[in-house]
This record gives sequence, structure tokens and C-alpha cells, in this order.
Amino acid sequence: MRRKGTSVSFDTVIRGGRWFDGTGAPSLIRDIGIRDGHVAAISAEPLDVTGCDQVIEAAGKWVMPGLLDIHTHYDVEILVAPGLSESVRHGVTTVLVGSCSLSTIHVDGQDAGDLFGRVEAIPRQYVVDTIDAKKTWSTCEEYIASLEKLPLGPNVTAFIGHSDMRAAIMGLDRATRSDDRPTAAEQARMEQMLDEALAAGFVGMSSQQLLFDKMDGEVCRSRTLPSTYAKPKELRRLKSKLRRSGRILQAGPDIKNPLDVVSQLAQALGIIRRPLKSTLLAAADVKSNRLAIPTIIKSSRMLSRLGANFRWQHLPVPFEVYADGIDLVIFEEFGSGAEALHLRESVERNELMRDQGYRRRFRKDYENKYGPRVWHRDFFDAEIVDCPDASVIGKSFGQVGIDRGGVHPVDAFLDLVVEHGTALRWHTTISNHRPEVLKKLAAEPGIQMGFSDAGAHLRNMAFYNMGLRLLRHVMDAEQAGRGFMSVEQAVHRLTGELADWYRVDAGHLRVGDRADIVVVDPAHLDDTLDSYAEEAFAAYGGLSRMVNRNDQAVPAVFISGRAVVLDGQPTGLLGSQRTGSFLRADTRTSAVAAQAAQATAPGATAAT
Repeated sequence: MRRKGTSVSFDTVIRGGRWFDGTGAPSLIRDIGIRDGHVAAISAEPLDVTGCDQVIEAAGKWVMPGLLDIHTHYDVEILVAPGLSESVRHGVTTVLVGSCSLSTIHVDGQDAGDLFGRVEAIPRQYVVDTIDAKKTWSTCEEYIASLEKLPLGPNVTAFIGHSDMRAAIMGLDRATRSDDRPTAAEQARMEQMLDEALAAGFVGMSSQQLLFDKMDGEVCRSRTLPSTYAKPKELRRLKSKLRRSGRILQAGPDIKNPLDVVSQLAQALGIIRRPLKSTLLAAADVKSNRLAIPTIIKSSRMLSRLGANFRWQHLPVPFEVYADGIDLVIFEEFGSGAEALHLRESVERNELMRDQGYRRRFRKDYENKYGPRVWHRDFFDAEIVDCPDASVIGKSFGQVGIDRGGVHPVDAFLDLVVEHGTALRWHTTISNHRPEVLKKLAAEPGIQMGFSDAGAHLRNMAFYNMGLRLLRHVMDAEQAGRGFMSVEQAVHRLTGELADWYRVDAGHLRVGDRADIVVVDPAHLDDTLDSYAEEAFAAYGGLSRMVNRNDQAVPAVFISGRAVVLDGQPTGLLGSQRTGSFLRADTRTSAVAAQAAQATAPGATAAT
């Protein structure tokens, strides 16, 4: 700490911005003083910048806690590009890994490749090579230590993945057979692994029962994830650990099995036992089922009234996806689609897709509008954005079929895939297409803002800026006189509310809090947030992945008081020096820091 005479100097001062503390309290124009990685002063009067290394002029801008992303698949990327710049440059300063039953604590490279490669659309060989090259740990504590040796950009917290534990204990082949159960010793070892994760500060366990998440590789290719094979007894014993500890279960129910959905909801209640703190995937306004949202809202409200601590996860923006040919996870949800994705080689796929018997099966699946599903299965609602045949660009597959003399939309799609393969690029919006429903979901207490899937589906979608898009939605509605929540409430939903629910030391901007701060320019919360962009990712062999580019919206980001984004661009610090830390659940340091800061900053005003 530096002093000049009797005055206290700061490392950084952010001057004159509209300050949000992350609690939902009214925002105020304040100067923020940062020292030694923490917020040392929040003042209505101008702070003395004598001896200050850096001054950020924030007049007209919003100064808020760094955003949390509670649903990512950065488990592999963090090992080779730990700056995680695509999230950080959009204001995210804390990420949660280990979602959907998948983590890299216990499995080796080959098994990790099989688990992550297909379901998360991360090229399998990069997963295998990364884990084989980087893995030095065998326990959760060693994993945390390994992460903190990396030049982490954002803070990290984690779930332990059920499929990770199951595959490591039983072997991937046995773990994905419906007639094979863990032995008593194997069950005990899984429970021990979960105990170790909770003791290390993991926020809980993720599991998955959704049956169209399929595995990669050779031996277990096209089987569902290991956690989907777990019987009730296995799940009950693991969940009891979470109940007793008060930690969280993240789960994805089997949407084709109403009993499984009901069971997942009922387990949150506890009834004669302690409630299970739970978050389920996902609250989405799917085009294929307009009744889904009323059911989701009613279920969360009912559970809340009955004493459950339950949340749905929700992506607060339109769920627009892109595909190269037939490579898109939505095709896994029906038999003929999964049949094509089972085949790796384009020659074999093309032979299958030319077969008339296969086409009849595909048309039957396409025309079956009954039963739960994610994709609306409407090729008239799917626009071609790139193709060697320029005459089809800008058209739907349905229109291409009409242009070709009344060809069925399925045949038009398959013809183009066979002819052009992955050079055929198209997009559609799966869900969250109605702005009025998005407003309702954003304001619903039983729904959390999350589900970006950052780090996965690299050619299919990019929601790194989802928090900024929610803020724009709120601001635009407020300016139009149709506000559905205040900006303060929206900031709270993206920061403090999530940090408090997951019980990690983040999401607040008060005296003593760690200085994880994002400066947002509301004048640039505009249409650039929706623009399409790609960028080569060197760590995965130059793969061109979808990203977001709206640099003027976020002029500055600080993590632990250090500038990782300035003038909308990542600084040389990001990814070269460690700024983030592993945040252990139930470990809060801000109270101690607050006392120290108040003792050394006379006249500073603490947030309340």
C-alpha cells in the first residue's frame, strides 16, 4: 500500500460512473477506489487520485460487479487458453465449469474425448490431446492447485460431474451399459469422490438424464452419457451427500419421460428429509411447445411455496443455432438424425442419406409433431446462410424444395447435405423467440440467468454476451415506458443473486469486495450485440469458432483489481498472468477485506 503524507493512494480509480452494488439497491453516481485487489472506497465526492496508477473516466457509463456465467463447458479450453477471453471481454469475471455431468477431475484423455467430443461439439482429438498433455491431478484439491498455477483470466468454480466419477470408477464401457451397476465398493468410491469434491469447495454435483446427449469414440459411440444409466439407488446415495451439505444438484431431466421430470422436481422438496438444493435445465420458450413456459413457471412457484430451494436455468436471449450440414445436436433427439450422426465418415453418411428407406424414416421423424422435443422440425424455418451453390443462400430448405418442383423439405435438406457437406451452413432459432415471454422469464424468481454453454458447440452458437443482451432488453423496455424490471434488478440477477445462491465470493461491488468490475457503456448496448462473428481459435488448430464482437459496449473489465480489458480490447495481462482464482463454495473473504479497507480509507463510504 502506498501513502503520500497522510493520504491513502489507490491503484485505480473509476470516476463518475453509475455504480451498481449487485444487491438490487438503487444505483448512484460514485467514484470507486481500488487498492490491493479490493474495493477500498466508494465515494460520492471525487477521490484523490494523487499517486494513482490508473484513472478510468466512467461518466455516462455503468460500473457494476463482474458477471457470472453459471453454465459453461470450459473444462478443456481453460487448460490451453486460461484467459477465457471470449467471456471476459463481455464482462464475465466468474465462470462455473463441470456442467451436465461432465468434468475432467478423474477421467483420462481418451474417456474425456468420448464424453465431451460429440455432446459438446468440441473436436474430440483436441480434448484427448489437451487432457493427456495437461492433466497432472487425480483429486479435486490437486485440480484446484493445477488451475491456480495457470494464468487464469476469470475466477472459476465447479461442479463435480457424475459421468466423470462413474466412468472413472466403472470404466466407460461398463458405465454405459443398462444391465451393469456399480459394485458396493465402486458405489462407496463414488461417494468418497463426491465428499472430496464438497470438502474442496466444489458447489455441488452435476448429473444428466437427457437421452439425446450421445458419446463420441469407438467402443461406446452413440451411447448416452454414463449418468443416464444410474439407477435410483445410486442417485439417492449421491444426492443424500448434497442434501446433508446444503450443496447443489444441477441436472437435466429426460424430457421424453414425464415421470423423470416430476421426480426431479419432487426431489427438491425433501418432504420428510432436508430439501435438495437443485437447478434444472432448462427454462426455454421452445417453438415446439407453447405450453412449456406456463408449466415451468407454475412448477417453480409451487416448489417455492412448499419450501424447496429450486431454480430453472435460462438463457435470456433468443436461442439461435447454426449448423454445418447435418452436424448439430438437435438431430440427436430422433432416431434417423442420430443414425446419421453415428457415422463419422462423410462417404458413409452420404450413402446413408441417399438411401430411400432412410429418407422415409427421416420424413416420418420430421413429420411426427407429437411428444416432447427441442427442435420445432420445420425446414421452412431454417435459413441457408452459406453454400457453394449461391442460388440457395438466403432461402429456407422448404423454399428450396418448392423451387425444385415440389420436393419434400427433408429431401431438399438431405440433397444439399449430400452435395455440399459441411460447406452448407444454415441457422434457425430453436426457442426464446417471443420478447414478451423473455420479459416474463427474466423477472421470474424461480429462474436463473445462465445456460450460455460457453466453451462448447463452437461452430453452432455464441452467447458469451448474453448478460449484455439482457441489460439491453431491460434498458430498451424502460426507455419505451414498458419496463418489466429495473436495471438494478437486472444487474442483481446477473451478479449478486447468482453468487449468493451458489455461495461463492463474487457478484458484489461494495467496500471490501474483491475488485471484479465491469464498466458498461449503455450507449453501445445496441444491434451490434446481435451481429454474427467468427474467429480462429489457435488452441484448437485454428478452428473458426463463433464469437461475439461488441467491444464498445464493454470499455473496461477488472479482475482482482487488475485491468484485463481496456478500450474494449483484452490487455496483455489477460491469459499471461493469473488474475482469477478458484472460488470455493461457502468461503467469503469480503468481510475481512472490508474491515481492512475501512480502516485505511478515511471518509470513504461503504456500500449497504
